[in-house]
Amino acid sequence: RECHPSIADLPSAPDLAVIVTPPQTVPQLIGDLGAKGTRAAVVITAGIRGDLKQAMLDASRPYTLRIQGPNCVGLMLPRIGLNASFSPKPLAGDIAFLSQSGALITGIVDWARGRNIGFSHVVSLGDMADVDFGDMLDYLAADASCRSILLYMESVTHAPKFLSAARRAAR
Repeated sequence: RECHPSIADLPSAPDLAVIVTPPQTVPQLIGDLGAKGTRAAVVITAGIRGDLKQAMLDASRPYTLRIQGPNCVGLMLPRIGLNASFSPKPLAGDIAFLSQSGALITGIVDWARGRNIGFSHVVSLGDMADVDFGDMLDYLAADASCRSILLYMESVTHAPKFLSAARRAAR
């Protein structure tokens, strides 16, 4: 399988890919990035459902490339200056904020800035095709820069995994 010319021309694999392209291009891009060695992607693109969603997941599987989204605002890690989103950059702090609602993320980040409240992580999970609340709670439970976790959930995809991760994070 040949890589997309722009991906093939990269000198090394990106640590993180941010994808904001038409929905039909996403599975090929995921496969090309995985073949290059990329391990994580934020898929901001909306409209990835059904067969297209499955094709995206199938393209990522051989490379264990993890996908945040699709249909999300993005990822923000203020402590390292990463704003892979289309939201204003939050202040750095020790609260992790995970949300399925992009509009709520934008509102909370704006509200918090006016009150000098900062975040360690701001993660928009969107449609949770791959990475979900359980995955993120497991990750954050081991992150020393995170003192507390704020969640806005519309659904739980894998309840046993979520409950296990929530117990671990609560400890």
